Amino acid sequence: MLLKIAWRNIWRSKLRSAVVIGSIAIGVWSLVFLLSFSRGMIMTYIEKAIENQTSHIQVHNPAFINADIEANELEKAPYNFISDINKTEEALKSNPAVEAYAMRSYAHQTFLGVAGKTGVANVYGINPEAEKGVTNIHNLVVEGNYFEEKKRNQILISKSQAEKYNIGLRKKVVLSFTDKDGIPTKVAFRVCGIYDTKNQLQDQFNVYVRQKDLNKVLGIKGQSHEVAILVKDVEKVYDTKEDLAETMPGQLVRVYDQISPEIELFNVQIQLTTFIFTFIFMLGLIFGIINTMLMAVLERMRELGMLMAIGMNKGKVFKMITLETLLLGLISAPIGMLIGTISVGYFKRVGLDLSNFSKGMQKFGMSEVVYPESSGDMYIIFGVAVLITAVLGSLYPAFKAISLRPVEAIRKI
Repeated sequence: MLLKIAWRNIWRSKLRSAVVIGSIAIGVWSLVFLLSFSRGMIMTYIEKAIENQTSHIQVHNPAFINADIEANELEKAPYNFISDINKTEEALKSNPAVEAYAMRSYAHQTFLGVAGKTGVANVYGINPEAEKGVTNIHNLVVEGNYFEEKKRNQILISKSQAEKYNIGLRKKVVLSFTDKDGIPTKVAFRVCGIYDTKNQLQDQFNVYVRQKDLNKVLGIKGQSHEVAILVKDVEKVYDTKEDLAETMPGQLVRVYDQISPEIELFNVQIQLTTFIFTFIFMLGLIFGIINTMLMAVLERMRELGMLMAIGMNKGKVFKMITLETLLLGLISAPIGMLIGTISVGYFKRVGLDLSNFSKGMQKFGMSEVVYPESSGDMYIIFGVAVLITAVLGSLYPAFKAISLRPVEAIRKI
């Protein structure tokens, strides 16, 4: 009975109810789209980081990672390679979840010298063909070639480095580092290609050479410091990591968010952003509901007084006001979610072009085109948030209604 009365009360003032429903729906839509946009931007960054650098899983000698952390151990890093590379390859080949893998070598404490200019660099020794299976660097070469066959000591540098050091194709680059015996070594490479990942944080440091050329200088022929792995199903990446860890005892197996702390930070940021935006939305919505429902109560003071005079107790009056607010939320929330889903779906197909802000975004590794991305738990959170807000927003108007004295309320004009 109360539900029926509450439903009829909503539509007694169609304009006011329509305004409330519209405002809540627009709020829900804006929240869905804003959070989907934020999630899409972050997910694009993570995908590009996986695609261009980290891959899904990496395998290292635990001492190699410790050497990377402790400055006093850096000179030992060149011989902290994967202990049993053949056994590691067998484990990877026999695992059905592994899509592709690539061996890499790495030179620590590297200085890059070009025509009197010097800088630091992360030097990756890669197998060009195997690397194509796990990262996308070969498709990001904007000048020259990925690597030319039958040519030794080739180096792939970034567009940022080319501009910084004012060098181009075929120019000589001198790399200075220590070999596995701790002996300082210099070796000259020639630029075969220039790549651009549009992530200046990485591009200003990373260079790529052939693994066999780097290993020869390091004195670790046939060895690797790192294995980059791409899995077939990213949803099962943690299960695959556990399986590989069991078949590679003594090796350190890590997933992409463990390799790059900023990826884990962004994952946490997605959740934090959802709750912050939802809280702000609830805060704004609750005052709108209070104002609207309080107006409705004040307009119906005589009616409410009459209802209480003929026997409707305060508990039922309280429930009636709360039900009216809940019904408004139950009507408006699905409308806002539907509009949000349609708009997110559209821009997920065509993307949002932010090329006007490309320079600023590239400094943080963000893509120029953002594809909003929503999730099921997001809609659950929004639905619950609207219902909670509706209940909280109805409390003050409902208490105001039950505080009326029937005799005084009936006499109100």
